[in-house]
Amino acid sequence: MTHPLIIPNLGESITEVVLGEWLVQDGDWIDRDQPLLEIESDKVTQELPAPVSGIVAITKRSGEECNVGDTIGSIDESASKPDNPQAEDVALEEVTRETVASAEQTKATPLAKKVADDMGVKIDQLTGSGNAGKVTKADVISASESSIAKPVEEEPQPTSIVEESAVERRGIRREKMSMLRRRIAKRLVEAQHSAAMLTTFNEADMTKVIALRKIHKEEFNDRYGVNLGFMSFFTRACVSALRAWPAINASIEGDEVVYHEYVDMSIAVGTERGLVVPVIRNADRLSFAEIERTIKELALRAKDGKLTIEDMTGGTFTISNGGVYGSMMSTPILNPPQSGILGLHRIQNRPIENPDNPGEIVLRPMMYLALSYDHRVVDGEGAVRFLVHLKDCIEDPQRLLLGL
Repeated sequence: MTHPLIIPNLGESITEVVLGEWLVQDGDWIDRDQPLLEIESDKVTQELPAPVSGIVAITKRSGEECNVGDTIGSIDESASKPDNPQAEDVALEEVTRETVASAEQTKATPLAKKVADDMGVKIDQLTGSGNAGKVTKADVISASESSIAKPVEEEPQPTSIVEESAVERRGIRREKMSMLRRRIAKRLVEAQHSAAMLTTFNEADMTKVIALRKIHKEEFNDRYGVNLGFMSFFTRACVSALRAWPAINASIEGDEVVYHEYVDMSIAVGTERGLVVPVIRNADRLSFAEIERTIKELALRAKDGKLTIEDMTGGTFTISNGGVYGSMMSTPILNPPQSGILGLHRIQNRPIENPDNPGEIVLRPMMYLALSYDHRVVDGEGAVRFLVHLKDCIEDPQRLLLGL
């Protein structure tokens, strides 16, 4: 009996996938629940296990685009598992050869191999930063700018320096957008077309938060095993502000406004595949340490490509920290169907009037804050007051401890 291999339903709104690396060869025996291949959707990359035991027949190759429900191969579960000692010896010898070969040649993702071929990068000289040490596209691009990148074609005959420079300046490279990048592009356009989006700005003096972290960071790390970062302060401050202005924590469904009596905080995380937005569940109930642990865990899983659909759905409000990349100011785009997103930016010393001594100019570490909101749900006054409340919590973090 032949069992078809079908792309399963991976979650709400996911209709297309790209086949990643097959973990077995055509004609191999596979046991039930053994990983078959990796499949990449616009949200996550995950392994597809074998539904039954048997001999594998592959009909769709790595890199092909498929829809949910497509057949990509089959497993002949009526076949007998090879038990010939001689065949086992041959298989063992083949595995040994493959092991030696893998030690001599770096493993790489199919996309990384293609980019390496296009750019003339010797992929076996690269150290992979991806899952299980695989070389990724980002590794190849980075290497192309270093001395590791070598042209694979023969060196051209000597020409003038002017001609060589002109050729280099006019080079182009085409690369198909990944499923995740296409999804990001689609959602960003939809957000601007489907919401009445506005952005309001303010700034926060980070002096007291920085001082508080400096005093307690070592003890905090020793007790909880995680660093005390700025994100836990801003998460708690947002929770406080969202309680005061619940419309910013709401969303529109049809002709109704849905108010959430909890805060599932989405945190934007940059990865080599693009921006992903995992969710901190029940952020309104978590301590500083629990928030920091959750952020660290989600960030590591995002880097390794191990986030699940559940990790990235259901957020009610988003924080995006462009400051880690040096951004001074931005107008963040809403994460539908949410009604608000907070943009954080780089901390920079700027001269301001001393609030404790009017007329005196002092140098303080300042951060610009940007709140984009859906004007269909949130009034301008509420958005401005939300940011003022947030600013007050950050400039006087004791308010967070007192629930003010």
